[in-house]
Amino acid sequence: MERKELIEKYESIFKEDLKTYLLSIKEVDDHLPEAPDIEELWAKIGESYLNDGMREFTNYPSVAFGWIMYVGMAIAKYWDEDWELYNKVEDLYVYLRDKIDFDHMDDYIREKVLLLSAEDARKLQNIVAECGERTWGKYRHQNLQPSSTEAFYAFVAGLHQMYLMGAQAHGVSHDKALTYLLSSLGEERLIYFYKYLSRILHFIKNSELLDKSF
Repeated sequence: MERKELIEKYESIFKEDLKTYLLSIKEVDDHLPEAPDIEELWAKIGESYLNDGMREFTNYPSVAFGWIMYVGMAIAKYWDEDWELYNKVEDLYVYLRDKIDFDHMDDYIREKVLLLSAEDARKLQNIVAECGERTWGKYRHQNLQPSSTEAFYAFVAGLHQMYLMGAQAHGVSHDKALTYLLSSLGEERLIYFYKYLSRILHFIKNSELLDKSF
């Protein structure tokens, strides 16, 4: 397989498993909202995280996957709160990690970024731990040759999906995503969008009236 095909293959494996689990505990919706800003940041975030992640993967693989999920949650929180401000930070991963250190970054994000109560923090800790273990399990079951190029691609794919699911599970709201979509359309396309939406709502209303008449 080519590089792109390999990455897409592993992305799909990890995404499907994580989405199924998070749906089962009602942490994400079936239709995941889009957040282009967060996706676009991945290249920078992933590159910055890679050295720490690979070091941790040697002895604690589920932590290597889990901590990047917390990063996704923090980025999504910043995106919801004041993206104009946080988008100016040169490297948001380093910014988060260096608030304390890598080992305690999870505590910092739960307590200082997400502002969770003790009970909610424990709940989230268990969810991330489960996601990390699941992703590590899926990775292990691919029977990859250690230190191979394919193993590296699979590792990066796992990190990417954990990052995105973190953003989806504990940050990005549908309202915020819709706001972003509408603001990116431009005035002319926005007017078209509203007209199109009005037609759909009118059709639905007429269909409901038609159903009630029988």
